Amino acid sequence: MASVRLNELTKEFKEVVAVNKLTLEIKDKEFLVLVGPSGCGKTTALRMIAGLEEATGGEIFIGDRLVNDVSPKDRDIAMVFQNYALYPHMSVYDNMSFGLRLKRLPTGKLWPMNTRRAFSKQEIDRRVHEAARFLGLESLLQRKPKQLSGGQRQRVALGRAIVREPKVFLMDEPLSNLDAKLRVQTRAELIKLHRRLGITTIYVTHDQVEAMTMGDRIAVLNNGIMQQCDTPLNLYNHPANMFVAGFIGSPAMNMVSVTVKAQGDGFVADAGAFQVELPKAMADKIKPEEGKTCMLGIRPEDIYDKNLEGLVKPTAGNVVKVNVDVVEPLGNDVEMHITVGDHTLTAMVDNKTKARSGDQIEVIFDMDKSHLFDKATETAVY
Repeated sequence: MASVRLNELTKEFKEVVAVNKLTLEIKDKEFLVLVGPSGCGKTTALRMIAGLEEATGGEIFIGDRLVNDVSPKDRDIAMVFQNYALYPHMSVYDNMSFGLRLKRLPTGKLWPMNTRRAFSKQEIDRRVHEAARFLGLESLLQRKPKQLSGGQRQRVALGRAIVREPKVFLMDEPLSNLDAKLRVQTRAELIKLHRRLGITTIYVTHDQVEAMTMGDRIAVLNNGIMQQCDTPLNLYNHPANMFVAGFIGSPAMNMVSVTVKAQGDGFVADAGAFQVELPKAMADKIKPEEGKTCMLGIRPEDIYDKNLEGLVKPTAGNVVKVNVDVVEPLGNDVEMHITVGDHTLTAMVDNKTKARSGDQIEVIFDMDKSHLFDKATETAVY
């Protein structure tokens, strides 16, 4: 096992900067997720760690070893690709063992005796059967890939990486080709597998639900720049900027343009059509923004139907009268699209709500869980 350290890692494609001075340390045995929208540079960063792309600048360390000039086969990493990349004419056993059979070590003798197999047949057999037992593939070892389901093929691709017993796993959106039910199942299997093997893992995905459920830490990328790297809950509760706030969480955080005004011993956010009281505990951080236009962030799950008994008591500073446009029952929750003046918001309320499309109701904002962002810089005020 090994840590991975990236120091100002950069990749340029002519005038396009795909990865811009990415500095990140992945601890030994950590499961780190690189997440972001398409084109943000996450797969390019992973390919540079693997050695499949040459870095324009910066350094890559695996353990204490600088690997910028080390070929991919000598970096002691194993990569799982999005499209499985299985050999269709080989059995599951042969696919899993292929890398081990191919690996050779120098003998110091003259050609053709200058190399020898790195692993004996017995060792290859042991590793393949051990990985197959981990992944539930023991009964499928003689099948060809075309005889397997999508989930089984994904497990074979994982098994091929596991038998290498590498220092680092690199996974490039390995679940994106699976259906929704199988994705949830395989996600749980990957978490258990990492816990059992304890191998440092860097996992790339654009799905923030995958990122939140799997990662010890999550690094959020946008336009090649790392926006924030933290634990899933810290990213959710304390986003560093508007991009992270909008990307982490589903449905996305509501953003409303407001003017910060002093009122009594505190501050309010005036959106024109409504006004809410900002948390008094954050007064010191809010004071420099007085009189400025900011962005108020409130998550859909922090908006409550006033007619239902909830966790937040209604006050003059947190109740807003809204029009209900669309009601979408989701089983346990109801997603409501609501409008107030020119502002369109999304609320996730309890399924006991009586609200229907076209109704006018009052909702409660949990202002203790609200966020305020500088409109110009998009950084968090609190």
